[in-house]
Amino acid sequence: MSTIDWQTRAGELRIDGRAVIGGERADAGESTIPVISPGSLTHLADLSAGTVEDVDIAVRHARTAFEDGRWSRIGAAERGSILIRLAELIEENLEELALLETLDSGKPITQTLAVDVPGTAETFRWYGQLADKRYDEIPATPPGSTALVRRVPLGVVGAITPWNYPLEIAAWKLAPALAAGNSVVHKPAAETSLTALRLADLALEAGLPAGVLNVVPGRGSTVGGRIARHPDIDVLAFTGSTAVAKQLLIDSGSSNMKRVALEAGGKSANLVFADADLALAAQKAAFGAFYNQGQVCSANSRILIERSAHDEFVALLVEASRAYEPGDPLSGGDGNGSLISTAHADDVSRAIEAGARDGSLISGGERVTITGSDAYLRPAIVTGLGADHELHRAEVFGPLVAVLPFDAEEEAVSLANATEYGLAASLWTSDLSRAHRVSDRLVAGTVSVNTVDALGLTTPFGGFGQSGFGRDLSRHALDNYTDWKTTWFQHG
Repeated sequence: MSTIDWQTRAGELRIDGRAVIGGERADAGESTIPVISPGSLTHLADLSAGTVEDVDIAVRHARTAFEDGRWSRIGAAERGSILIRLAELIEENLEELALLETLDSGKPITQTLAVDVPGTAETFRWYGQLADKRYDEIPATPPGSTALVRRVPLGVVGAITPWNYPLEIAAWKLAPALAAGNSVVHKPAAETSLTALRLADLALEAGLPAGVLNVVPGRGSTVGGRIARHPDIDVLAFTGSTAVAKQLLIDSGSSNMKRVALEAGGKSANLVFADADLALAAQKAAFGAFYNQGQVCSANSRILIERSAHDEFVALLVEASRAYEPGDPLSGGDGNGSLISTAHADDVSRAIEAGARDGSLISGGERVTITGSDAYLRPAIVTGLGADHELHRAEVFGPLVAVLPFDAEEEAVSLANATEYGLAASLWTSDLSRAHRVSDRLVAGTVSVNTVDALGLTTPFGGFGQSGFGRDLSRHALDNYTDWKTTWFQHG
């Protein structure tokens, strides 16, 4: 559709910002949070500002639903069929969800239509299909006895999800937690709660029993804090900053020692050796650094390039970065949308200014005003910074990449690992032996060889160090929400 078509559809949306608790839309708290579209600074809706009491009510509904077995004790195949039906409903409502996601986050409509919403549907479908394909164990025991070793759901899951992939990362938590038989209290980011609330509506329509999935929007300090410290939540699943992840560990330990699965920050390195396909490496490096305006926890925001190929590669990277020029999110064109807010754009602009001051700003970095909002930035490429510069260490979460040359393989590995994070890394070389050797030494949960930021439903995603622990995606995500239970029968 054209920009005007999407704008018309946007004007026709009837957005409900109320919580979903106990199977119903409910006013939460006595105040609301205005929802402003970062791409145009227009008012979209008023979001319920949940309170501690709202979280308590949601947890009671979730606990009751878990204990009475309306979801936890039905057959795994039945749970799976409901999740698959939810996937179908997501696809049937593709355009509505994509438009909500674009308006709420500033993402281009082309991306939400082709990536975010279809990826969400496929996540629920995959875990729905997996639900009845897990197997328990009967280990060897002494004669006259039999032991059953089963993975069982843990109970009530608290899920706190970020604003950069509001719908898709929510699915990474909700789908495996629900497939395993848990109930969930979900707090989406206050900036981007609209699709999570609509998803809860669709889950009820798909047949998910009331109280199994509750969505309480609101501020992190209130809703998130209560979820983290709630004595009747058994598991906490989180994606967000390392600073918040550390606080959640404290909250868990000071309350009921709830399990935690934390996907936190990153400062991923992209190592490019001179024997690589430099044109392809530059094209993919631009994607790894600038897609979604660089608002990606695993963004390859540090590029380490072998010195002999440095100048050629940088020129290719500048050219490739032009594919990520910002534009109206509703235009249907290629390129980036806006950052999540003007305030975040201010922060990223300051980081770009620091790079330009201490090194060389080779390309981009300009603030751009589109459809009345200045939350847009041209992708920025900085060179000439020392290896210990803040931009090689701190997560910026914006369209900024720092390029640093290296002379030898050992130096490249050392530079790549010189970070407190360990979420992802990429490696480009035509030497298979080097690919195996270097990838093995990189401290990262995922190493992408001759590509960037590779992930899929069948492979676990998560990090080491201060990038957190626990894994999203794959069958291993179920480990976050289940644990082993042994039942020993003595019969002789």
